[in-house]
Amino acid sequence: MKIISTVALQPAHRNAILNAAPGADLADRQCRTVEEVSDLVGTGCDVMLTFRVPNDIATRAPGLKWIQLLSAGADHVLGGPLKRTPISITTASGIHATPIAEYTLGSMLAYAHRIHLAIRAQVRREWMRSGAFMAGVDDIRGQTLGIIGYGSIGRETARLGAAFGMKVLALKRNPSDRVDPGWCPSGLGDPDGKIPARYFGPDDREAILRESDYISVTLPLTDHTRKFIGEREFVAMKPGAYLVNIGRGEVIDEHAMIDALSAKKIGGAGLDVFEHEPLEAGSTLWDLENVILTPHISGANRGYMDKACELFAENLNRFAAKRPLLNLIDPGLGY
Repeated sequence: MKIISTVALQPAHRNAILNAAPGADLADRQCRTVEEVSDLVGTGCDVMLTFRVPNDIATRAPGLKWIQLLSAGADHVLGGPLKRTPISITTASGIHATPIAEYTLGSMLAYAHRIHLAIRAQVRREWMRSGAFMAGVDDIRGQTLGIIGYGSIGRETARLGAAFGMKVLALKRNPSDRVDPGWCPSGLGDPDGKIPARYFGPDDREAILRESDYISVTLPLTDHTRKFIGEREFVAMKPGAYLVNIGRGEVIDEHAMIDALSAKKIGGAGLDVFEHEPLEAGSTLWDLENVILTPHISGANRGYMDKACELFAENLNRFAAKRPLLNLIDPGLGY
């Protein structure tokens, strides 16, 4: 078996992979462009561990059987030839659950305690201690957290939100299917789907938004989720609602969101993803005081490749034993 990793591996990562696939031919190199990936693939391979996939991979590597993505999303590879390929594609869903759930709760806490405003005041060397400022500080305990997209990240967000004393609501494509079939380390997430007080389907999104004080958007980008939250949904939200988007920028109508934020029809937003990245320097979002934004880094953490290789090794064991792979993409659903 020939395995190619388009990320440079540390010795511990190589050992984990080779222990799961004894005798495999493993080649690794840091590839920062699709062209570099194509060069590394060369005459082909059986398995790829990668962020990027060339559009011509099926012809470039005719023996390729399986691609293990290092991202949770797959929208960047499902266009073109890969949408109709016999190659199995699995995602790294689950490895981002802890950092992104912590980021989400951190953004909510920063907003609730007005830390984002205090930091801006610090830059101005302003001692902000007005009654109006302090009167705007809230606890998140007792608040309702609506999670739009109940995958691995949404489930870990639910677990942390519940630990803070929040009431959790969840929206998923099939509300009756509550078990998480993906990769989930012990003690994390909500594998049996028991945390939410109530589930909602896609057609009930206005109902869950009406009840939520805080909203976490963890949707993948598919044909069904593009602009899933738009003007009608923002109208349904509470005036003080705070929305965090860590899924994909295009699942929200950005113009409708800017209008809602500018007019203070909702309380605020924590944004790690945007319709166009990098976010344009002229975007109104940079200047809105009720927005906390970061440059698509919510999943970053020092142990990223440790978790990724743990998942990859488990899938290699399954691949060798001809057992179902974890996080296998359904091309029809787009995730």
